Amino acid sequence: MPEIRRDLPAQFIRLAFAFGLAVVLMVAHGWAQGAPQVSLETSETLFTVLTAINTCGYDQELNVSDPLRMQIRLEVAKAVENTAGAHDVVSPMCLFYRQHQAPEPAHDLSHYVSLSLYLGEPPTFTVKAKPAELPPDAAAVAGIAPLVQAFYEKIGLHAIWERHRARYTELTEVYHAPLAKMTFDTEIYLRMPSAGYLGRQFTVYLDAMGAPGQTNARNYASDYYVVISPTASTAIKMQHIRHTYLHYLLDPLALKNGDSFNRLVPLLETVQNAPMDEAFKSNISLLVTECLVRAIEQRTLPVKTPETERAKSIDQADKEGYILTRYFYDALGRFERDTAGMRSDYAEMVGQIDVPKEKKRASQIQFAAEAAPELLRPAGSDAEHLLLNAERRLAAGDPETAQKLAQKALDDQEGDSGRALFILAEVATANRDMEGARTYFEKALQTAHEPKVIAWSHIYLGRIFDLKEDRLAAVDEYRAALSSAGALPEAKLAAQKGIEQPYEPPVKKEPE
Repeated sequence: MPEIRRDLPAQFIRLAFAFGLAVVLMVAHGWAQGAPQVSLETSETLFTVLTAINTCGYDQELNVSDPLRMQIRLEVAKAVENTAGAHDVVSPMCLFYRQHQAPEPAHDLSHYVSLSLYLGEPPTFTVKAKPAELPPDAAAVAGIAPLVQAFYEKIGLHAIWERHRARYTELTEVYHAPLAKMTFDTEIYLRMPSAGYLGRQFTVYLDAMGAPGQTNARNYASDYYVVISPTASTAIKMQHIRHTYLHYLLDPLALKNGDSFNRLVPLLETVQNAPMDEAFKSNISLLVTECLVRAIEQRTLPVKTPETERAKSIDQADKEGYILTRYFYDALGRFERDTAGMRSDYAEMVGQIDVPKEKKRASQIQFAAEAAPELLRPAGSDAEHLLLNAERRLAAGDPETAQKLAQKALDDQEGDSGRALFILAEVATANRDMEGARTYFEKALQTAHEPKVIAWSHIYLGRIFDLKEDRLAAVDEYRAALSSAGALPEAKLAAQKGIEQPYEPPVKKEPE
């Protein structure tokens, strides 16, 4: 039975007061000007895309939505009927929608939310990334963007948006105070102000045109988004927003302490039959963070929450595959009695995980048949997580596993095949297979999109040609690397060095 939190110790209350005072002082002195944007907003782009699919038959949870959704639908339908040529614009848009309609309405909304976050402002709605760089769900429906743009202009959708801006403002005001309290309380518990995270963004978007029963959360690079729709009663889904906010605070700690996860990788073997998302089965960092988030959620439930309810939630986490939730729940009990913050305690908390003990315990768990879908969706697909794990295994000196993971990502035909080929080339290099490495680097260059992959493929090819004493071909590769390195200083330095003198592999020292 996990240790159950009864109440917060007095020293924690004192720390909370001190932390709150620090926040006030930071604002007063202007120290928080570089702090991340934690905001609640509306978006005309999101409104336009969701209104477009509503026009084409997206009706999920219409009967429990805020009345504003039906009002806008009626106004759009009237505009279509009264605008000459409007049907000629709406028909192809709705044909696209029907042809790409997901079996589940929830997936319909999810795809178009992802696309909206990658579209620019009206009236152009320019896609802000190359097709290969879009999340798979957004890429699947990206073809609707020019059709939505034509729809927006033809029926004068901007005027409808402006007409209801005041009501949108009223809806967001319901969330302002609870959002501020949630972020403050969460940072107080972790004793970790988010002001330390510069250049990152946490944004909650509210739009009336989606199904109110759904919350869509996304992590794209360093930015986190939550998209929600109000119900007719404007019930607040703060627990969903908080789940994403915890990831926003904790994900950087996982990245900073990446080396400490290598010894935990064997735990992934024990969850391969669990019903949770495949991403957690191939990336120990994702699994650890999700378990820590779930443990914090249980520790910070209202004090009067029955012990049986907490225990039931942790048992369910076990059955879904989140096998470290129980460990973190107990570790957080010790954290609450400490004076340091999560940023200081994180490495020790992860470092004290007893891998043999947790493996043995996990082997005795009877996993459930299915799991609730994870709320937060990162930009990458399952292939992206395979590649990330492959890179980590290679860095940890395990080229065999890295090769298997990269090959699986390549076979699945998802994600950036150039990156998978680059990893296979690195594996061949580690195995001293020069010809195999050359073949993979050349194939990577044919399909790669990432500047890092392109630049370093050219550099490695240059080194291979140098070792073959083909200096002219080597210099050509180094020059190609220099022109494609962009904002990669290490690649530029390596390419320039290759141009100036032939590559010589480092000499290994003989043991004394």
